[in-house]
Amino acid sequence: MYRRERSIPLRGSAAPLCNNLSVLQLSARKLTYFGVVHGPSAQLLSVAPEGVPLAQRQLHAKEGAGVRPPLMTQVHWCVLPFRVLLVLTSHRGIQMYESNGNTMVYWHALDSGDASPVQAVFARGIAASGHFISVGTWSGRVLVFDIPVKGPNIVLSEELAGHQTPITDIATEPAQGQDCVADMVTADDSGLLCVWRSGPEFTLLTRIPGFGVPCPSVKLWQGIIAAGYGNGQVHLYEATTGNLHVQINAHARAICALDLAPEVGKLLSAGEDTFVHIWKLSRSPESGYIEMEHCHGECVSDTQLCGARFCDSSGSSFAVTGYDLAEIRIFSSV
Repeated sequence: MYRRERSIPLRGSAAPLCNNLSVLQLSARKLTYFGVVHGPSAQLLSVAPEGVPLAQRQLHAKEGAGVRPPLMTQVHWCVLPFRVLLVLTSHRGIQMYESNGNTMVYWHALDSGDASPVQAVFARGIAASGHFISVGTWSGRVLVFDIPVKGPNIVLSEELAGHQTPITDIATEPAQGQDCVADMVTADDSGLLCVWRSGPEFTLLTRIPGFGVPCPSVKLWQGIIAAGYGNGQVHLYEATTGNLHVQINAHARAICALDLAPEVGKLLSAGEDTFVHIWKLSRSPESGYIEMEHCHGECVSDTQLCGARFCDSSGSSFAVTGYDLAEIRIFSSV
């Protein structure tokens, strides 16, 4: 069971974008960072353990060429083995900062040369794997950046071509030294999932076909892909084979966010039906099949949810954002 705790005030409401919340827990400093997109800017907050906001700042999308400030599409902290970077995506490009947002270390402008005049150009979907950060784009290509141990010498090392429609989300998990392991999955507006093995050259292992419904959010845990779809369904796939193990009507409307608590295998799903559900993922010791059990449901009434994340790796609390809601709501287990 979870109960609502103190809310964290925002200067403006979250934009109505899927996955519009990022959380970074810094246990050593007893701080939690929250990031939310609002129009052409991202709001960053640092919060003490008691839920007391300590500082709040805004980062703006780099303008580049254009009359209007570009809209931001996502904010996400990427935890690499040797450093943490804050990555912002927008309709102009990709910005990377040191984790506190004080120093921008890299800027990548999007090339709109292949886009038609009526096609929106943007980046969306951010994830880290090893010493790489992968970012999705409107064209379906995934840009892979090689990140140095320190400094701004970030290099675009590869472009992955597995999708024909805009990327919606990217998920990764540590490969832990295993060969031929699937450690990254990308999703797009058609519902297609591509499963990859990261490395000096990324390898496409398998494709999981879509069925005409977008897949706004995807997660990867111990070889299990959890995919949330625009029809409210959650699917669980075997990452190495792409086989479907679980299909459940989790929400009455589109899913806007998924998250995983890796220590315990809890899955969080949030939908446009105002509900947040907590599930437990496991494998049957007899058959090896993936199993899914419902643990908790929470109605965030009169709120169009757009972001939801666990606040720690054990899933003891979670946070949600909503459109036209000038606060982050926190729920803790009891």
